[in-house]
Amino acid sequence: MNILDKLDTGLMWFRRDLRTTDNAALHQALSRCRKVHCVFVFDRNILDALPRVDRRVEFIRESLVELDEALRLLSGHAQVGLIVRHGVASGEVVRLAHQLQAQAVFAGRDDEPQALARDTAVAAALQDAGIALVTCKDHVIFERREILTQSGTVYGVFTPYKNNWLSRLSPEYLADHPADALGGRLAPRPAALQAPVPTLAEIGFSPSNLSTLKIPTGMRGAQALLADFLERMDNYHATRDYPAVKGPSYLGMHLRFGTVSVRQLVATAWQRQLAGSAGAAVWLSELIWRDFYASILANFPHVAQRAFKPEYDAITWESGPVAQAMFAAWCEGRTGYPLVDAAMAQINLTGYMHNRLRMVAGSFLVKDLGLDWRWGERYFAEHLNDFDQSANNGGWQWVASSGCDAQPYFRIFNPVSQSEKFDPDGKFIHRYLPQLAGLSSKSIHAPWLAKPMELRAAGIILGGNYPQPMVMHDEARAKTLARYAVVKKKVIQQP
Repeated sequence: MNILDKLDTGLMWFRRDLRTTDNAALHQALSRCRKVHCVFVFDRNILDALPRVDRRVEFIRESLVELDEALRLLSGHAQVGLIVRHGVASGEVVRLAHQLQAQAVFAGRDDEPQALARDTAVAAALQDAGIALVTCKDHVIFERREILTQSGTVYGVFTPYKNNWLSRLSPEYLADHPADALGGRLAPRPAALQAPVPTLAEIGFSPSNLSTLKIPTGMRGAQALLADFLERMDNYHATRDYPAVKGPSYLGMHLRFGTVSVRQLVATAWQRQLAGSAGAAVWLSELIWRDFYASILANFPHVAQRAFKPEYDAITWESGPVAQAMFAAWCEGRTGYPLVDAAMAQINLTGYMHNRLRMVAGSFLVKDLGLDWRWGERYFAEHLNDFDQSANNGGWQWVASSGCDAQPYFRIFNPVSQSEKFDPDGKFIHRYLPQLAGLSSKSIHAPWLAKPMELRAAGIILGGNYPQPMVMHDEARAKTLARYAVVKKKVIQQP
């Protein structure tokens, strides 16, 4: 089938683009087809491995309720809406395309390895029935091999990638993909498919603390967060590193599930940068990092299991029961380093961790405890609301020094000096470790250095209601340099 052919019936498969505004795949489906049905699948290949309480599943479910209503409003027809399935996505989409007699299925591209395998299976099954799978770029500005070096290779260093990215950026890459004028092509659902979005219980989940945390969902939630951030964006460069300050946009979860368009965000930041906003320039750089890491995963899929730089796979990490106990202490926020413990308390309670703290906590796991970065990567994958495989992998390989454009292995975050610099008054630590609230702003960063009298006055018993430090940073640093020496030797030996 020529993908430029005009079609009678199309099926729009929503995945990580849960919005009707500026949705590239939805726009293409409505432009190409006389009528369009819409589907979302709660994929059991993903969901069955999750705990029965998961904020991300609840966020998706609540966002689907809004998306369902938005489709109805867009069409002006009461029987239009979202068809929601709970099963294995590859099978459900193919069956539904058959049932609706669709000639093509439309979807936004996803370059995560599991998603690519799924889409290959779906494309093959659809092709056997004469149905096309049409995918398009939506969740990044530049994808795959769109940004290359002069010699035609994929960038492994961020700054030249960013410079090329910015030189290529033009309004055409940020163009809106409207659906309003085409909403009449959304087809009423057949009577048998008019069920509402299933409840959490109907897909086997229980409510999380999503509403207690007041995490906004859906397109409206994303736009409310963006409106709030617009008032702070110009100062982003000065506030983003301080976890006790309202500096970030908090749009990560919305970018992950596509309840906001990355084109809208980049256009907003770009315009502000051109007007001279230092904060907007730094935030735009963060959005470019997102594209960069997506490019790395798409072009070097081995990073999903191994180091980007092969020589780093020669490192011997701590293992055995002691290592497992250290990992458990890190996960539970029992390291004895308050900023690290507060960071872990934050992710465990809320599913969010401030970006500066992701670096500090990650570096502590890898370079203070000597544990494999993949352990931390998996933990974040399980707990982060905004988990995105490419960004998560890129961040962890950055702190492990094994990734593209990572910090050198001999640069090791000192968790105490990081705490003193970025949480000087201990406000963030107070929020998540209230048992330390009685310590002075000097002692709260390293309680084991506080005088016994101060500890007693604060009601703190080291090794009792707050742990002794698991390791001494200076000693751990020396071990890390020795551990990483194998990397230096391999680099020197290369021809």
